[in-house]
Amino acid sequence: MKTESNSPAQGASRPLPLAGVRVLDISQVMAGPYACMLLADLGADVVKVEPPEGGDQTRGAMGFKLKGSDSMGFLNMNRNKRSIALDLKTAAGREVLYRMVKDADILVENYRPGVMKRLGIDYETLSKLNPALVYASISGFGQTGPWASRPGFDLMAQAMSGVMSVTGYPDGPPVKAGVPVADIGCALFATYAVLAAHIGAKASGQGQYIDASLFDSAMAFSVWDVSEYWGTGRQPEPLGTSNRMSAPYQAMKALDRYFVMGATNQKLWQKLCTVIERPELAHDPRFATVALRLANRLVLVESLEQSFAARSAEAWIEYLLEAGIPAGPILTYPQAFESEHGVHRQMRIEIEHPVEGTIPNIGFAVKLRGTPQQVRRPPPLLAEHTQEILEELGIDLAQRRELQASGAFGA
Repeated sequence: MKTESNSPAQGASRPLPLAGVRVLDISQVMAGPYACMLLADLGADVVKVEPPEGGDQTRGAMGFKLKGSDSMGFLNMNRNKRSIALDLKTAAGREVLYRMVKDADILVENYRPGVMKRLGIDYETLSKLNPALVYASISGFGQTGPWASRPGFDLMAQAMSGVMSVTGYPDGPPVKAGVPVADIGCALFATYAVLAAHIGAKASGQGQYIDASLFDSAMAFSVWDVSEYWGTGRQPEPLGTSNRMSAPYQAMKALDRYFVMGATNQKLWQKLCTVIERPELAHDPRFATVALRLANRLVLVESLEQSFAARSAEAWIEYLLEAGIPAGPILTYPQAFESEHGVHRQMRIEIEHPVEGTIPNIGFAVKLRGTPQQVRRPPPLLAEHTQEILEELGIDLAQRRELQASGAFGA
C-alpha cells in the first residue's frame, strides 16, 4: 500500500499552523530549546536570544566537535530558529529585548528562579509592554516551594521525583532512565501549556505566566507507579523491564539474545501457552489470572524462558506476532534509525548547514498531513541574525553602533 509522504512539498499551499506566531527563546541546554524547536517546526518565528560569549551552553557540549564550534546536540535542538546575541545584563541589551517583546506572542526562559526579575525581564515587567504575552519559565523545581532555588537538572529531577526509585532492577544500584525524561517531558508539557495560553490570549487579549518544572513533569509520568502506592500502600520498586500492571510483559531471554513480548490479558495468555506448546501453563493455578501472574512473576518468567531458550529471538518474535501477541527486538539506536520502519517514518532527516554541510537531525516526532513540518532554517550560528532582527525592529545603523558601544551585543 502506498503511504502518504511527509515531504515539505505536501501541503505547501497552506501555511504552517504557527505561521505568524513570534517566540523569544531565552533558554539554554535542553528543555527550553527543545520546546521552542517544537514551536519552530510548526511554523513559529523563533528568535534565540543568546549570551554573546559562547551562546547557548549546548553549543560547546558533548566533548567532540564537527567542523564548526557547535555540538551535534545543539544542532538537534535548534533548527528553524534565528539567533541574536544580547547581553541582558546591560541596559542596552535589555532595551533591545523590550522592543522585541512588544511584537512577541510567546517567551520561554529557563534560568534559575529570580534571575529574570533581577535583570528586569520578568513577566510582571514584560507584560506591561505586551499584555498578551505568554511567558513560560522552565526550572528544575518550579518558581515556588522550598526547593525552588535549587539548581535543577534532569538527573536531580529523576532522583527527587521518584522516577529513579522505580528504574533498574530489584536490589540494584540507582539507575536513571537512559534518555532525559524530565527534560524532554518538561519541554512537552511547556509546549502544550504555551499553545493553550496563546489560544486563550488570542481570544481575550490577555496572556499569562506559565511555571513549568522538570520535577513536576517527571512526577506526572508516574501514573502506574503512584496508583499502585495509593491503591495498596506498597512502595513501588524497580522491576527491570517488567510492568507492575501486567505479566508477562517484559524482556525474555531466547536462545541467542533477549527480546520483548507481552501477554497482557487472558486471551493473549492463552494464545501464548499455545504458541510455546505449554498448555499446562494455561491451567496452572499460579498463573490463572493477571493478579496471580503478577504475584508469581519470577517463577512465571523462569518457566517461560525454559521454552524461549529453544529458539532464536527472531524466530519467537515471528511466531508471536503471527499469533497476534505483541513482541519485538531490542534495537540499538543505529539499528532503530536504520531499520526499515525508522527509515519509512523519516526519523533521520538530512539538513544543510552553512558550516557543517549536510548533517543528520532527528525527524519530526509527529506528522501533520495537511501542513507537514518543514526544516525552513538550519540551526543558527551564534548571533547569525542579529543585523536582520535589528532591521526588523527599525534600529538603523547609527542606533546599532550606539547600542554596540553600550555593550548590548557583548564586549
